Amino acid sequence: MDEQPDTKQIAVLGATGSIGTSCLDIVRAHPQKYQAFMLTAHSRWQELAKQSQEFVPTYAVLTGCRPQDIPAGAFPTATTLEFGEDRLAELVALPEVDTVITGIVGAAGLKGTWAAIEAGKTIGLANKETLVVAGPLVTKRVGETNSTLIPVDSEHSAIFQALQCGHREDLQRVILTASGGPFRTWDEEKLENVSIEDALAHPTWSMGPKITIDSATMMNKSLELIEARWLFDLTVDELAVVVHPESVVHSMVEYLDGSVLAQLSPPDMKLPIQYALSWPQRHDGVSPRLDIDNPFSLHFEPPDLERFPALKLGFEVAERGGTCGAVLNAANEVAVELFLNQKLKFTDISRLCRSVLRAHHFDSDPSMEDVLRLDSWARQEAYRWNSQCRSSALTPSSS
Repeated sequence: MDEQPDTKQIAVLGATGSIGTSCLDIVRAHPQKYQAFMLTAHSRWQELAKQSQEFVPTYAVLTGCRPQDIPAGAFPTATTLEFGEDRLAELVALPEVDTVITGIVGAAGLKGTWAAIEAGKTIGLANKETLVVAGPLVTKRVGETNSTLIPVDSEHSAIFQALQCGHREDLQRVILTASGGPFRTWDEEKLENVSIEDALAHPTWSMGPKITIDSATMMNKSLELIEARWLFDLTVDELAVVVHPESVVHSMVEYLDGSVLAQLSPPDMKLPIQYALSWPQRHDGVSPRLDIDNPFSLHFEPPDLERFPALKLGFEVAERGGTCGAVLNAANEVAVELFLNQKLKFTDISRLCRSVLRAHHFDSDPSMEDVLRLDSWARQEAYRWNSQCRSSALTPSSS
């Protein structure tokens, strides 16, 4: 593919996931503006090979496969196929890369994002766990390397856009909207019997399974609260959540005079991804437009922290900071995996997370090594908690 004079060279980390494929939709629609320089995936090599045949990136990287796993001719000859997280981190730092889209889900995305920060890149941040796990470390290093973080999450993109309409000293609070997921109206008794199929049936968004489960528990909003706390340098008193089932208002910013600025659009991730690619400019988009020629209604309601205790955890962790974010994120990743494998009840996801948080040795000012060590510890502790609970449930009570 011939490079255009002003074409941005894009590295898409997690190209086969929902963020990555949406990003490539934008690259496909605007070949004069964007070119895929590097595409990465973990183990879905067939999908990455298909993408590489279409976009012919300079590099394709697989972090969960070996060279002998890939048949000859699967990737185009013009694309160099590389392997491993270390090689991904090296390639992200190449001077040819203009913008890095970090679409790898979970703590696994931290290494690539950190490498992009070290290289001073412009980063479209879709991996919220980077700031949840290591918020203070990340924001400090961004300032030192002159890297630029542009949020790709629809909520944080909305906040990012609304904040450009006012002064930081005039900010009253940031209000993140939450769809409420598929169980917004379910009572506590019904929530105890949620099936995997129930939890994966999101009413407004099409996402990967992990993020969809997080939306169902409202843990995604907890992680977004923590991300917003570091990304926009907020206190917990400047953070709020409102349930908005239509997912048209993506978030709001309230100023001291009472003005509330919101960003609205139909729920589609291509819009915030494109804004991250084009910022500070805008250009014609490929996302659906808001239809104001026909009647529609928007509804807002306060979240129920008793029915959705995961959200309560988010406020607590955002306030405490330190190592809490790393522990919460790791415990939740394991809990979601256990639920999807039918080894944990839906309502036990937040219970497991709270238990692991309480058990960890809190550090208010951790190093990256501390954060990674606690990430590993929290995963082991989450598995141990679940095994212990299952054993207790199977052991007959003594008479």
